[in-house]
Amino acid sequence: MTPVTPQFESPYSVKIETATGGSTTIPIAVLTPKQLEDFLQIEFKKLAQEAGVKGARVHVERSVAADYEQVMREVAACLRSAKAQVA
Repeated sequence: MTPVTPQFESPYSVKIETATGGSTTIPIAVLTPKQLEDFLQIEFKKLAQEAGVKGARVHVERSVAADYEQVMREVAACLRSAKAQVA
């Protein structure tokens, strides 16, 4: 059997930039590299699609931890706001 490498918790900060020129920085707690990958490849795209926003970009940096559910609410609010500015 191949030994399993433990994955450690790492806090990050997420900066979202929209095509309309808006941006916001949100602290985010990501427990593992896999969770960060899922956020970038799945969750962010899903939230952007639900908000109807195209052209949004996300930048990730190590940061201080925060509540993940609060982060998801703030990301969704940012993307909804960007959609409202386009309309």
